[in-house]
Amino acid sequence: MGESATMPYTLQSLIDMTRALGEPARDYVIIGEGNTSMRLDEASFTVKASGQQMQGIDEGGFVALRLAPLLAMLDDPPASLGEEKAISQAAVIGDASAGAPRPSVEVSFHAMLLNDCDVRFVGHTHPSAINQIMCSEYAADFAYQRRFPDEAVLCGPRSALVPYADPGLPLALLMRERLRAYREEFGAAPKLILLENHGMIALGDSPAEILNITAMAVKAARIFLGALLTGKPTRLPDEEVWHLVRRPDEIYRRRLFVGGDATS
Repeated sequence: MGESATMPYTLQSLIDMTRALGEPARDYVIIGEGNTSMRLDEASFTVKASGQQMQGIDEGGFVALRLAPLLAMLDDPPASLGEEKAISQAAVIGDASAGAPRPSVEVSFHAMLLNDCDVRFVGHTHPSAINQIMCSEYAADFAYQRRFPDEAVLCGPRSALVPYADPGLPLALLMRERLRAYREEFGAAPKLILLENHGMIALGDSPAEILNITAMAVKAARIFLGALLTGKPTRLPDEEVWHLVRRPDEIYRRRLFVGGDATS
């Protein structure tokens, strides 16, 4: 993991990040939409519980799980949704009684992303501006092109684009396939994953990085939507995008953006 992964993040760090993502004024999620997770150690993580609202969430809205059973489920998918839920519930650390919070239905992709992409935090949201594009024929244009410098610096040279799949294990399996292709092409995991007809996922090593990527992706979506009104949005040439991503001063700035308070 990155340098910030050694910082002593606590459950409160995840709570603060989740609440920030869930603030109504940001328009990232409403009601029970979205979920977040944090790597606890090499063997476990915690994820938002099913049905919990991100706005105002507290420690009771999260569930800790063991990684190994969920990663094994991805390699050997169960035959039914019932079996998938049973495996997820069996991975819960602590109280797994009938009345205890249950992990999000998307717990399998959180386990996969934390493990395969070697990050500390995952933030999955459904911003209106992002979904206006993800629910259109312009999804690939938005994912594969960059239009201004800080979009490239914070969100990476390209986003990974995942076609629609049923939330849960089917989505996790398709996402893993697309991420492997991305890493093979670019030699690193993406910072931003875009889900057609669904939403977005930010990957990072701190709460601040998740919030910064999410905010920049939403700004980029609004700029793209505004540019479409002109009838012909422009883009940065690929060589300029890679120049920005690799510039020493931008690398320095990017490292600074990983730190900071989760609510900033």
